[in-house]
Amino acid sequence: MATSVSVVRRAGGATGPEAGKLGLALLVIAIAQLMVVLDTAIVNIALPSIQWALRFTPTGLEWVVNGYALAFGGLLLLGGRAGDLFGRRRVFIIGVLVFTLGSLAGGFATSASWLIAARVAQGVGGAIVAPTALSLVAVTFPEGPARNRALGVYAAVSGAGGALGLLLGGLITNYFSWRWVLFVNVPIGILLAFVAPRVLAASEGKPGRLDLPGAISVTAGMSLLVYGLSKAATSGWSSSLTLGPIGAAVVLLTTFIVIELRSAQPLMPLRIFASRNRSGAYAVRFLIGAALASLLFFLTQFMQNILGYSPLKAGLAFLPITVGVAIGAQLASRLIGRLGARLPMSIGSLAGVLGFFGLSRITEHSSYVTEVLPFVMAVAFGLGLIFVSTTIVSVAGIAANESGLSSALLNVGQQLGGSMGLAVLGTIAATVTRNDLLSAVPTRAVVMGAITAGYGTAFTIAGVIAVVSVVIAIAAITGGRAGNRIESVPEAA
Repeated sequence: MATSVSVVRRAGGATGPEAGKLGLALLVIAIAQLMVVLDTAIVNIALPSIQWALRFTPTGLEWVVNGYALAFGGLLLLGGRAGDLFGRRRVFIIGVLVFTLGSLAGGFATSASWLIAARVAQGVGGAIVAPTALSLVAVTFPEGPARNRALGVYAAVSGAGGALGLLLGGLITNYFSWRWVLFVNVPIGILLAFVAPRVLAASEGKPGRLDLPGAISVTAGMSLLVYGLSKAATSGWSSSLTLGPIGAAVVLLTTFIVIELRSAQPLMPLRIFASRNRSGAYAVRFLIGAALASLLFFLTQFMQNILGYSPLKAGLAFLPITVGVAIGAQLASRLIGRLGARLPMSIGSLAGVLGFFGLSRITEHSSYVTEVLPFVMAVAFGLGLIFVSTTIVSVAGIAANESGLSSALLNVGQQLGGSMGLAVLGTIAATVTRNDLLSAVPTRAVVMGAITAGYGTAFTIAGVIAVVSVVIAIAAITGGRAGNRIESVPEAA
């Protein structure tokens, strides 16, 4: 039986739930986004247990992470565009169900190949949910304070999800089983699929057809690029396993651009990049994605391998990140309406600079409370400011039938930034550690010092990346409230 939702009509023909259901709509969207964001971190903590239970080889184990990342990164753009073309609520629910089924299958896995296939299914669902969730916020809440507050909640969930996932992963793995890091998504996904039609208004799709040549080329190109970058950290930049996929990705993505320039109904109208503000927001999100990858990856290893923390204690040590992100996000959602996006985006990037350069000074003798936590909180606060400001800029003034595309591009920027940042910074950290050990007797103290030096160098580079983000935020984003009123993107013919 069809479910009806009371809606109110807005300017331009857009509809949204009646005022009484806006809070429930935001809750559904935020929980769905949190479920997707949590997934990578929550599974990472459980990897040692998964390896032992399913007899993974070290090389095979990386596919538990890469299988999800390839599907997620490769299909983000297609997932966002599908919401624009076929209706955001419909596509959102499909994505939630695919993600839920992948989680259920993964929890029952009895072999390595079974679990990897399930993780790919999760990635497909996540690539549909993430951009449609953001576009649902954009079309459900009217532009202005209401949307800014909603995007503040959305951004806080997105920014804090990784740290929260590390904590939950440690708790679940410690007290239950690694299978429950996957099973935990099932009741949540079923509940979301049941409630979504009752609180989210249906949106009409855009007449026309899907640009299949563009979809195939960009999906294959993005997947190969993410794969090549993931191999760089383990096989080196000169390996054919790295250069081959990256080279093929460049060819496919170039082909995609040519197709889009010639297509009457492109998957990604390139005019969306004509807005200086929006392009600046994409660039900042890409750079911060690259820097953020180092924070979670290297700090997790530092806490467990150097400070000797258990997975649960390491997860608890990341909990303050959620507080910092939430404070920054709520502050940004209140400031942007009065001051525009440039100031919070710039301050957020500057906070990242201070935090990463502070973390670059860690040693094997560093104290978590005095030499790690203050700088982690600075980065977290900056992330809250950046996530809200870039998100608001990316959807401000966008045509309703392009909101999924813009949302997808923001997610693509962060995903690619994270993959590239981890590959580059991982290579740099490993090189520093290796060079420090070349002329030294490898005692435990020497090895610990060399590893920590690698982490410190990676954080220094992350700080430099954050400096570039500051420059772009100041130079590309227009100041004042006018910076939030971005021109609509013309529809493709």
